[in-house]
Amino acid sequence: MFPGRSTFFIFYDQNRPANGSPFGRAGAKRLRGQGRGQKGYLMINGVIFDMDGLMFDTERMWATFWEPALAALGLPYKEGLSEAARGTAGETLRNVVRQFYGQDCDAAAIVDSLHTVADKAFQKPVPKKPGLDELIAYLEAQHIPMVVASSSRMASILRHLNNWHMTDHFKALISGEQFSASKPDPEIFLTAAKALGTVPAETLVLEDSYNGVRAGAAGGFVTVMVPDLLPADDEMRGLYTMECTSLNEVLAKLKTGEL
Repeated sequence: MFPGRSTFFIFYDQNRPANGSPFGRAGAKRLRGQGRGQKGYLMINGVIFDMDGLMFDTERMWATFWEPALAALGLPYKEGLSEAARGTAGETLRNVVRQFYGQDCDAAAIVDSLHTVADKAFQKPVPKKPGLDELIAYLEAQHIPMVVASSSRMASILRHLNNWHMTDHFKALISGEQFSASKPDPEIFLTAAKALGTVPAETLVLEDSYNGVRAGAAGGFVTVMVPDLLPADDEMRGLYTMECTSLNEVLAKLKTGEL
């Protein structure tokens, strides 16, 4: 536990201000763009960051971990597993594994093997996504609080953030391993909003994965997709609030009031 933090599931800093604007806990008043189908004023009170593929360029690495993880158990890799598992955790991830290897397979052992391979690969800092530092600096300057809500295990979240000395930027760190159902279930984002002290309609979710966008939309969040390995398809375009090509574009949209 970090000095000065109290616990909210994992880490929750009650002393970080939600916002210093004249709108109280609400953030700056922003003009809503066309992403939600109508014009009006949208208050962005807090921001929820996914991690893998959104903050850090790790999704490509995760895709390579499955084959050695399965080989360690004497199993072959089956095409489509990596894509189906992306953005999931806990029992949801184990159920994906069972879809590929049968209901009687040791799904927990397969997932543990995957994380063993990942833990070795992630000892050193991984590349940050372009615009991450600038976006965080802008949100802090605007007194808009942030959390990380990732399907990854807490140990992985802490490792990536600590490797870049970024942990203290966030009001809370929330892992998918805390929940029985992971993305596309919105529970992880609803928990994150509670940590922020915001309501979903005034909370920005930044996601790269299909399951993450599904979770954001299901929870009623302002959901922005920043695609990583997979481009947005018709389903995603029907769910998200807006699509941005990078975190730099997210920052630009915030500055111009389009978000």
